[in-house]
Amino acid sequence: MKRRQSPHTDWCARDHRCNLAEHRAPSLTIHLDGGGVADLTRVKTASGREHADIVLRVPLADSNPAARRQLAALLADTRAMVGRAGALARPRPASPTKG
Repeated sequence: MKRRQSPHTDWCARDHRCNLAEHRAPSLTIHLDGGGVADLTRVKTASGREHADIVLRVPLADSNPAARRQLAALLADTRAMVGRAGALARPRPASPTKG
């Protein structure tokens, strides 16, 4: 069975990254302080839902206890980051009118 292609978005890469009706923007790579790297890609799935794919590469400490603390901090910060991004998607309350 062959899938019907969906139309490209105005931001998608329009190349091999678009397949099976999924559209992906060119990735944005950011080199972070401390030697980390973040890759951010906007994606639209076949169902029409959009999301951000984020890949983080963070150097971990050589000792296991320190690396575990780093991983715990990354998880906490990731939860906070996703929560902030989700809050931005909600509609803002209407501002009161002056009368």
